[in-house]
Amino acid sequence: MKEHISTTSRAVSDSIPHHVAIIMDGNGRWAAKQKLPRIAGHHAGAENCRPIIQTMSSYGVKYLTLYAFSTENWRRPSIEVQGIFILMGEFITHNTPLLHKEFVKINFIGDFSKLPKELQGKIHAATELTQNNTGLHLIIAVNYGGRAEIINATQRIVQDKIKPRDINEELFNSYLYTDKIPSPDLIIRTGGEMRISNFLLWQSAYSEYYFTSTLWPDFNQDEINKAFKIYKQRCRRFGGLSK
Repeated sequence: MKEHISTTSRAVSDSIPHHVAIIMDGNGRWAAKQKLPRIAGHHAGAENCRPIIQTMSSYGVKYLTLYAFSTENWRRPSIEVQGIFILMGEFITHNTPLLHKEFVKINFIGDFSKLPKELQGKIHAATELTQNNTGLHLIIAVNYGGRAEIINATQRIVQDKIKPRDINEELFNSYLYTDKIPSPDLIIRTGGEMRISNFLLWQSAYSEYYFTSTLWPDFNQDEINKAFKIYKQRCRRFGGLSK
């Protein structure tokens, strides 16, 4: 059985989630509150990623997925989209060597074909440099959409001429971007919105959700502690009966 479907075997009393995924929302509203341009909010949000990564690692979280850019984000003004990609490139350039020294393994999920070539190169370089690291596994979702991922997996299954009777959850998982990555135990959304925004639709079937009104640039260790406290109180039955 592959690791990404073994999460159901863990004790329901685990206080620290094995895999945390975060919908990083609220950069634009943070900038508006500061009377700054929207790109300043994205810059503040990017700056906040590193301390969150460090905190999650120090708590023993094994996998951390950050939702950086969705397939729907292309609908934003082109100047904002371009600015986000520039910030992503700068984040990768500045932080990859530091994360590498901390044994963080970096992967990216999504459709990279539409991304700027320079950013694609940086994504590839960061992945290659850190692929053998054994610390926190950081997954960054870029041009990612849950529906697109499921469609992509289905198309590749058809292309590989898999017989219908041979298709099961384990096989389907192996065609997803997140192959060999366990499903998230806890999904956090910042910014006050209470929706999942096309994020990890297949993988989140039994994830716990935590919504906070705190805007992403202000999300910190105290906020993580609050999320983990709530998570600890949850009884994860995965469709079974409570003990």
